[in-house]
Amino acid sequence: MTPFPVIDGLADAELQAAVLDGECYRLAGAYLPIAVAPSTAARASAALGGRSTRLVAAFGTAAWVWRAAPGPPDAPEFLVDIGARWRPRAGERIRVTESVLRAGDVVRFGVVGVTSPLRTAVDLARFRACFTEAEHDTVRTLARVGGFGLRDALGAMERGRNLHGKREAARRLAAALSRS
Repeated sequence: MTPFPVIDGLADAELQAAVLDGECYRLAGAYLPIAVAPSTAARASAALGGRSTRLVAAFGTAAWVWRAAPGPPDAPEFLVDIGARWRPRAGERIRVTESVLRAGDVVRFGVVGVTSPLRTAVDLARFRACFTEAEHDTVRTLARVGGFGLRDALGAMERGRNLHGKREAARRLAAALSRS
């Protein structure tokens, strides 16, 4: 099921013609009607596109949905609940990570799920190979959007036992959020 307001089921040529006619626009690889503003909910729908609603927009994709990143990543990034047993279609250019999703980790926009600003910040701090000033800015913006601080972020990590990269993530979050 394609989430509203994403336009699905038309050939690429028809979609491109609709863009040229001013009837729709392209957002993160999806097409939306021109009357739909690129709100957070519309960004979430565009990020998911026609993919399974078991996927939850995460990492850089979620940061873009929350307007904490300037654009979506080249390959959309998603989480899927560890019990979902979901795999991407062959050849699909997306990154999917299996994870335990707890209450409060996901914000729903209709059928579309996006990791909360807090979960997104913690995941970026835990899993990014490089944590540059751009990631610091992203985490600070997520903290403003989500209304959380360093103590909340560290507390969220403490909820999960044996989290990979917890110490490095705490250091990264402290560096990013101490400047906010």
